[in-house]
Amino acid sequence: MTAELIDGKAIAKKVRAEVKERAAAFAETYGRQPGLEVVLVGEDPASQVYVRNKERASNKVGIRGAAHRLPADASEAAVLELVGKLNADDAVDGILVQLPLPDHIDPNAVVDQIDAAKDVDGLGAVNAGLLVLGRQGLRPCTPFGCMRMLEEIGCDPKGKRAVVVGRSNLVGKPIAHLLLQKHATVTVAHSRTQDLPGVVGQADIVVAAVGVQGLVKGDWIKPGAVVLDVGINRADDGKLYGDVDFEPAAERASHITPVPGGVGPMTIAMLLSNTVDAAYARAAG
Repeated sequence: MTAELIDGKAIAKKVRAEVKERAAAFAETYGRQPGLEVVLVGEDPASQVYVRNKERASNKVGIRGAAHRLPADASEAAVLELVGKLNADDAVDGILVQLPLPDHIDPNAVVDQIDAAKDVDGLGAVNAGLLVLGRQGLRPCTPFGCMRMLEEIGCDPKGKRAVVVGRSNLVGKPIAHLLLQKHATVTVAHSRTQDLPGVVGQADIVVAAVGVQGLVKGDWIKPGAVVLDVGINRADDGKLYGDVDFEPAAERASHITPVPGGVGPMTIAMLLSNTVDAAYARAAG
């Protein structure tokens, strides 16, 4: 069996088109664009690229995107003060603090300072709690994007076995809860899981999000399974690889995401979608 590739670029383009239409409708109704503010502390090259991409993507879909750049030696108090000002600004609908932060700043303190109604990364304690309880809230962008990909390929998780490899707060834990909400039977596997190949081999849906190149071997994949590879690992050859050993896995799966071009493009697309959702929710009061 040769898997069908899940084209994250194409799905993200569709999401951005939807966002652009909704953002225009918001601007017509409320007399302003939805606003997304990104806070970047320090000079991390990858973070600078991410922030520029978010700013550019926002502006292309009718969201007023702006970045606040603070030096690497900025104090935690200064970052918290900036977030507080953005919380109080009614023209700001979404706030994202680019991670990682310098070592002297507590990321939990900063993320939890963001108004839950503006927490478009969905990583604050309030939105995380709402997700666990199955209540309405802003969802973390990458897991949210994975769920949209399943929807786009017609994969209904209801009744299926799903295995999430990785238990991070960014991807593993939230996507486990999102899959549970869609009535999947979910196992969260990790570095201490016994018989990881056997656990993965039972899955109808595999989400690999552990950050180890090629950890999930092709012969672990159940024939016909859907594989979402969230991993992005840069190898010595300079190329990007996922957490799944792609070629042999693609011989067994029904659908699989490539790396790059799979889950990655969905993250910014869902961030933009979350920003418009937050704008409408705030405007509705």
